[in-house]
Formats: sequence, C-alpha cells, structure tokens
Amino acid sequence: MSSAERAPDRAEGIGLVGRVCQRPATNFFESTVALTSPVSMQKLVVPLRRLLRQPEFLIMILSNLVLGLAYSFVAPFYSMFGTIEVGMSNWAFGVFMTITSLSGIVLTTVLARWSDTHLSRRTVLLLACVCGAAGYAGYALVRDILWLTVIGSLALGIASITFAQLFAYQRESLPRLGVAAAEAPLYMNIFRLMFSLAWTIGPALGAWVMIHYSYRGIFLVCAGLFLVLLLIVWRYIPARPPAAATTAARVPLTQLLRRVDLLCYFSAFVLVFMCMTMGMMNLPLMILRTLHGTEQQIGIAYSVAPVFELPFMVYFGVLASRGNPGRLIRLGLIIAITYYALLYLVREPWHIYPVQVLSAAMIAVVSGIAITFFQGYIPDQPGTATNLYTTANRIGSTLGYLSFGTLATNIGYRAIFLVCVAVCGAAFLLLWLAREKHGPGEAGSTS
Repeated sequence: MSSAERAPDRAEGIGLVGRVCQRPATNFFESTVALTSPVSMQKLVVPLRRLLRQPEFLIMILSNLVLGLAYSFVAPFYSMFGTIEVGMSNWAFGVFMTITSLSGIVLTTVLARWSDTHLSRRTVLLLACVCGAAGYAGYALVRDILWLTVIGSLALGIASITFAQLFAYQRESLPRLGVAAAEAPLYMNIFRLMFSLAWTIGPALGAWVMIHYSYRGIFLVCAGLFLVLLLIVWRYIPARPPAAATTAARVPLTQLLRRVDLLCYFSAFVLVFMCMTMGMMNLPLMILRTLHGTEQQIGIAYSVAPVFELPFMVYFGVLASRGNPGRLIRLGLIIAITYYALLYLVREPWHIYPVQVLSAAMIAVVSGIAITFFQGYIPDQPGTATNLYTTANRIGSTLGYLSFGTLATNIGYRAIFLVCVAVCGAAFLLLWLAREKHGPGEAGSTS
C-alpha cells in the first residue's frame, strides 16, 4: 500500500488541528474535539465542482439516487407488510427475514469474490438489477409465505449486492478520475449522501402510495426503479476486467479476520447493524401500536433524518480525510447510544421527529465513513472490502430480525430500544479495544 493510502492515520488538516492530530491522542474527547474543528469551504467546493464537471461522476450520483429511492419506498414498511398484510406473527416475521438474510449473505459473498477476480462490476450489477426488479414484483403479487421466502432468499438475495457493487465501482473509479487516496472518504461520503437524499422524500411518497395503492403499489414502484437502474448500468457503466484479478486470491477474507483489530471492528459493526435493524423494524410498529400514530407519521419520521444526513455526510467525510476515521466511528457509537435512549423516552409520535437528527448523524458515520474505512484494509479488493462491510450488515440484520421477533413478543416495542442502548454500548467497547492504526500491516498504536 502506498503512503498516500495510509494517510488517514496522519493529520490532513492545517494549523492547530494538524498539530494536535499528529501527536498521539491522550484523551478520546480531546482528539475528537480537535478532529471535528471547523473545515474550510475549499475542502467542499473543489470536490463538488469536480463532481459536477465529470459525466462519470454524475452517473454515479444518479445511480445512488435511484437505488436509494427504491429502498426508501419499501424498507420502512417491511415489518408492517409481514405482520399486517401477510399476517405473520412477530416471531414468524423474524424467522422469515432471518432466512432471506442468511441466503443473501451466502450469495453476495460469492458474487463479491467473483466481481474481484472473474466478473466485471457491470455484469454483477446487471444481474442484481434484474433480480431486484423480479423480486420486488414478486413481493407485490405474492402473499404465500413459502413463495415469499423463496423470492426473498433467491431474487432479493442476489439483488442485495447492488449497493456494495455500486460503491466498489465508485471506489475503483476514483484514482482513475484523478482523486487522491486521502480524499476518498470525502467523495465516498458524497456518493452515500446521494443515496440518503432519496430518503428525504422516499418514505413519505411510499406512505402516500401505500395508503392509495396498498403494499402492491410500493413494491411495484420499487421494481420499476430497479429497471431504471438496470438501464443506467446497461447504458453508462463500462465492462472493465476486475482490477484485482491477479492479486485477490492472495488475501483470503478469513485471514483478514484473524487480525484482532479488524475482527473487533467487524464484530462491532455486526452489533451496530443489529440495533439498526431492530430499530427499523420496531419504530413503525411502536408508532402505530404503542403511540397510536398513523402511516403518514411513519413516513414523516423516516423522512426527517435524511434531510440532516446530507450536511452531516459532507462534514464527516471532510473530517475523515484529515485524520483517523476510527475516532469518528467511536463518536458515532456515542450518538447511537443517545439516540436509542431518547427513543425509549418518547411519548407522542411527533417527539420522534427531532430525535431523528441524531439518527442522521449516526448513519452519516456508520453508512459513510465506515465503507471507506473497510476499503482501506483491502485496497486491492474493493468488492471484497465493501462486501466485508455489507456482510457485517447482513449478519447484524439477521441477528436483529431474530431478536426483534423474540423481544417484541416478550418485552414490547418500547423496551427494544433499551436493548439497543446496551448492544451499542458493547459495540463501543469493541471499537475502543480496536483503536489501532488504520491500514493493513501497520503497528497497533492507539488513536
């Protein structure tokens, strides 16, 4: 790895911030304050100007918007679809989501490996988009639990690699388009920001479609958006041979996970995504059944956070480019603990709206900086690296689905958020144990 690719552990800021970040941090909060000092507008203007001038960047932005809109139409309503429309119990819904998630882990792991060694990103993306369109069309038309499980396990299991492959393609494209390695976290956060931008309107539109056209409507819209993404990939994303075809086999994923620091980060993100999944499944049902809210209020609740994600993602992306992103990730866990604690305390649906600002900050770190963080460990295998992140997501989601079904039945919707507080606390401890230099093969100095 080049010295530029190891730069996240060195200060990229200027003046006092640079001097503070260059010496070992004596205190987590001291280093975090230094790292989160105001950033110059130049740091933001130059990347945005470059993004708007290069057509390939615009295609990446459009792809993220379409995929984000597709998921934002259906993700907030999964638990309602399973328990209300299909008629599953909370436990049965948890088992259903667990089976489909486990299948997705297996399929995406194999496809991610092939995308790094044999297949072009374009080929994998085309396959994923076709499966996404077919799978969500199936969800719109089928209500038999067995067939829904088959569709979710196979078609949507393959489709779930779309996100990872888009981000792997974008990460591979940055050096070719003249972006320095130290600036990669900022650009990747901007791409992730575009995914989040869709969520500012998607859940509210999804709620409107569901009210007027039922669950069939939202799944058909999602299928249609996957077809739009299919056309974008077919027309604009070229078929390039895997960049790591000659080297990928040298670093097995199991060998990477033998590193204690990487294993701690991976395990911590499994726990974080477990909480995020339980929260995603739990919040709509708590609004409806505990707080006696409406479907429209669910849509509003899920539309608030993305509005704030936009500035948070740009800001945290700039910060990640100037110093070790591990500090920001630990800060994100502190925000997550606060967020879930406040959700436990809400008493009216509208109380959730301001709390969603904390959700935006948490997602900006966990879903933006963390992707580049994992990619930095395996720079020659961006597909495998991104899939390591998404595998943590899938395993965490699997645990979250199982836990949600059991906990909702036994302790109720509100108490689930207390469980999230405890689990995020455990994840923070793992991150604290793993506070080592970011980069393969480096010594383990603390940050």
